[in-house]
Amino acid sequence: MIVLDGKSLTLEEVVAVARHLEKVELDPAAIEAVNNSRKIVDEIVENKRVVYGINTGFGSLCRVSISAEDTAQLQENLIRTHSCGFGDPFKEDVVRAIILIRINSLLKGNSGIRLSTVEHLIAMLNANVVPHIPEKGSLGASGDLAPLAHMVLPMLGLGRAYYEGELLTGKEAMDRAGLEIIELSAKEGLALINGTTVLTAVGALATYDAIQLLKISDVAGALSLEAHNGIHDAFKEGLHTIRPHAGQVATAKNMRTLIEGSQYTTPQTKERVQDAYTLRCIPQIHGASKDSIAYVKTKVEIEINSVTDNPIITAEGDVISGGNFHGEPMAQPFDFLGIAVAEIGNVSERRVERLVNNQLSGLPSFLVKQPGLNSGFMITQYACAALASENKILAHPASVDSIPSCENQEDFVSMGTTAARTAAQILENSRRIVATEIMAACQAIDMKEQTTGLGKGTQAAYDFVRQTLSTIELDKDIEMYDELNKATAILEDDSFITAVEKAVTLDIQ
Repeated sequence: MIVLDGKSLTLEEVVAVARHLEKVELDPAAIEAVNNSRKIVDEIVENKRVVYGINTGFGSLCRVSISAEDTAQLQENLIRTHSCGFGDPFKEDVVRAIILIRINSLLKGNSGIRLSTVEHLIAMLNANVVPHIPEKGSLGASGDLAPLAHMVLPMLGLGRAYYEGELLTGKEAMDRAGLEIIELSAKEGLALINGTTVLTAVGALATYDAIQLLKISDVAGALSLEAHNGIHDAFKEGLHTIRPHAGQVATAKNMRTLIEGSQYTTPQTKERVQDAYTLRCIPQIHGASKDSIAYVKTKVEIEINSVTDNPIITAEGDVISGGNFHGEPMAQPFDFLGIAVAEIGNVSERRVERLVNNQLSGLPSFLVKQPGLNSGFMITQYACAALASENKILAHPASVDSIPSCENQEDFVSMGTTAARTAAQILENSRRIVATEIMAACQAIDMKEQTTGLGKGTQAAYDFVRQTLSTIELDKDIEMYDELNKATAILEDDSFITAVEKAVTLDIQ
């Protein structure tokens, strides 16, 4: 059980709730803050004070006053009209992360929402009612309005939601889960949908996956190094402490740890002075991405514990229209995340090429006996190249774009949700490339006809691959996609890196 207080949620807890269905509960200490902010909203409605978002229209319609008897209808109208997303739905883990982060933000007591409405969101999350939220339609300011409106629809008996794996109407999903339909009160619709929650949830899960992929990419690089009988001197500690970027130092340490005791690597000699960059510079290349992702993680953990709606209600009773819904503080980091992960795919693809290229590896062309009759791993490199190229297009920063909206009241937006979504897509592409590298490196090691004597960490990696995947015959072509899918799956579910980390300890920074 994870206790939510609005200020101490971690990235790992987001993953636990989103992917492992960990349940949550409300920290009693947060109740007073939520109730106090609600009292201020109720007083505003009762005293007929005109305050944006409570008894006015929204956006450029902020000058239109709404009567007290229409404030509830105003909130429902807001949800109905703003739920205009498009495209495939977000995966269930993303939606669970969205709900979790929204709850945590509301608990800080600056949003004016009723405690009962927050408790209703918690009940939805714990019952695993997952709203159907289309991926596209958010500008990342004023927050993630369209997708968050879709999140709220089932609470009102509207829209669609998944329950026990079945897509139902919102009302039926709530009924099956034993949850009541609610009616929103003043300010609550805006409190629920005006924030950076969707872009943060998508980017948070991509950040976690990137951290895992960076560890896996070190293992892949070490396997490739051994497949090439590479030179291990490039990873000596003293070489990296004189340029002490944290990611570089950690990667060099990981390489030393993974290849410890290896009979497949060699020291630098007069005959063999240095390897190609994609092998020799693994600490510098992977390390740069590690440093970038570490920065993104710090930004994520700030954002998941922040208030990002508008207007903000202070403890002193002031209602302030500001810009905490603006996604720019996360749009730029998520662009950075996409670039960092794209580079991992880029360098991994180049190592795949080295493995399958007879002139670079000294092994049979495309890692198969009788090349010509057989094509072996030839087209796996094509597929990796296609994904690496696509990543270069996707890595174009979304945050440098803006299209004004709402009659030019909202005249500069972040496109942060696009940044997060593209970073997540780059992550998936790069994971597939790294999975291919691992398969190719293991195949290259098989062709040496000695599959023991690898390093302490790489032996564990090789053994797990060979126990989990079918051995690809060295003299016969197969339908490759099944094995590639299996290899990708063991990276995605963390079973591969878990097996390696039972043998050795790997650092991310």
